[in-house]
Amino acid sequence: MQDLKKKPTFRSHLWVIYLLSILLLFGIWYFQWILGLIMTLLLAASFYYSIRSEIILQNEAEKYITTLSHRIKKVGEEALLEMPFGIVLYNEDYKVEWTNPYMNQFAEDDTLVGKSLHSLGDELIPMIKEDKEEIWFELEGYKFQTTVKKEERLLYLFDRTSQVELQTLYYNDQTVLAIIFLDNYEEITQNMDDTTKSQLNSQVTSVLNEWSKSYGLYLKRTSQERFLAVGSKEILKKLEKVKFDILDEVRELNGEQNNPVTLSIGVGAGNVELPVLGQLAQSSLDLALGRGGDQVAIKDETGKVRFYGGKTNPMEKRTRVRARVISHALKELVKVSDNVIIMGHKSPDMDSLGAAIGILNIAKANGVEGHIVFDPDDVDTGVYRLVEAIKEDEDVWQYFIDPDHAEAITGNRSLVVIVDTHKPSMVAHEPLLHLSEYKVVIDHHRRAEEFIENPTLVYMEPYASSASELITELLEYQPKALKLKMLEATALLAGIIVDTKSFTLRTGSRTFDAASYLRAKGADTVLVQQFMKEDLDIYVKRSKLVERSEVYRGHIAISKAEEGQAYGPVLIAQAADTLLTMSGIDASFVISERKDDRIGISARSLGNVNVQVIMEKMNGGGHLTNAATQIEDTTIEDAANLLKDILDEYYEGRETE
Repeated sequence: MQDLKKKPTFRSHLWVIYLLSILLLFGIWYFQWILGLIMTLLLAASFYYSIRSEIILQNEAEKYITTLSHRIKKVGEEALLEMPFGIVLYNEDYKVEWTNPYMNQFAEDDTLVGKSLHSLGDELIPMIKEDKEEIWFELEGYKFQTTVKKEERLLYLFDRTSQVELQTLYYNDQTVLAIIFLDNYEEITQNMDDTTKSQLNSQVTSVLNEWSKSYGLYLKRTSQERFLAVGSKEILKKLEKVKFDILDEVRELNGEQNNPVTLSIGVGAGNVELPVLGQLAQSSLDLALGRGGDQVAIKDETGKVRFYGGKTNPMEKRTRVRARVISHALKELVKVSDNVIIMGHKSPDMDSLGAAIGILNIAKANGVEGHIVFDPDDVDTGVYRLVEAIKEDEDVWQYFIDPDHAEAITGNRSLVVIVDTHKPSMVAHEPLLHLSEYKVVIDHHRRAEEFIENPTLVYMEPYASSASELITELLEYQPKALKLKMLEATALLAGIIVDTKSFTLRTGSRTFDAASYLRAKGADTVLVQQFMKEDLDIYVKRSKLVERSEVYRGHIAISKAEEGQAYGPVLIAQAADTLLTMSGIDASFVISERKDDRIGISARSLGNVNVQVIMEKMNGGGHLTNAATQIEDTTIEDAANLLKDILDEYYEGRETE
């Protein structure tokens, strides 16, 4: 086409030549008429030939353009109708006005015209209304990537099924590493003879080998109590679908004295290098063990963690050797610190206050100034009497400071000790965590995903009854100069008694040893009962909460407080404890409004129901038998419905007890 446009310019030059030739002929005719005649004939012949060529060329060009336009139009029509992707035009009511033949294969009566876009997918219209330019949806097994031209009310649907299948295949084939650990192997086998120990090893190895073969895992035993498993994400999906039932199989293997063998599994998954995958697996195992064992922790490259198992009460595995080592390490940290800043969790309970007083005495025994962070505006009625008793003893009360004062005296060389919690969001004053490089965490709760960053020393024992019990053991290995006052020993004992429900729950032999030590130091059990007394109006409120309970799934009590009535965490915890004493009740949940406009849930169980797992799904935590959560921007009714949904999911695939 560009050549055709250039030719008229060339022809204009010819006309100039013809004009010059005519002028030249006049001169030739004037001087030599015969030559002029010959030249005239030649010029006429040339002129005729030029005009004839011009006409032929023009006709050919018109024919070529006509043919080309027809071909382009035909190709466009064929492309529109035969392209291997879908084209859909719709009207203002989201009904199909026209489709190309490609889309007819998805119509029940050979056409989609006149039907709503809902026939292609329920999610299509809502996503178009959201002004999305690209939509992914599934239609009859096909995965479509859809481009939306909203102004033209036009959809282009591209089949991406093969691409999605390839991506799924790549995802499912990613390597997964798992470290399997026998939680209590050492404790169970320490008194076994070689024959019995060999039989137990054979049983465990046989069960794990059968399990690995059935799922296609590569399994290698790396030590007496540790295995390494290699698989894929597809295998991991299958294991998650059955909720890692290998935990139950191994637990059924009984050693001497009928002690169950339990497993903890740490899984590393994600599109990362193998060394990083190994670190994720080890980190997951540490998390599972920190939560009491007998469970699976799965961590991917984003740091997100999923948990399975944790159905049983953890066995007591602490040794006095570990307590002595931790006590010595804590003593050395205290000695090199400028001061010791101690804090428990928000709305402190007996255990939190008692444990803080215990750490204060460790600081004093080593000649270092110590202070307990205490917010007078964050005191619950459950510890009111203990706080009043402390205020009357100036020797103890002088070490209690408010959060602002604590910030003023906390420096880079201060030692910040956190007791009875390990979550930054739960500590009495979170900014203190960022003012010092040295932090110690002492807690008896199962470890959650949220954890204080970069602690110098961690002493977490989910097998212990309380933080007060742990710290009482640490006190036994401190310098002889340590002298507990009667009130201080009583506060520690009160923490143990409250958390064990008077030595009825989560109580081991070490619990009684700690109580005996405190009793020898002058702890007054009568005074403990005075601290634990409650007012009549609190008893009435608790009774109303119990009265408002309902039984769910045959053995779970759920109580919902009345709207507009705020209750403290201690009161709803007491109500949950009371519900647990009722016949046929295995777990209890009490839901109420709080003074901070959040909804609080307190959960208790006898061990058959893992309330910690349930509360973690609601951004809470705690123990297998004792947990809680607080939820923002919701109502009591919505929280109760969410709880029931989580309970239904928890019991999915299990036998209803």
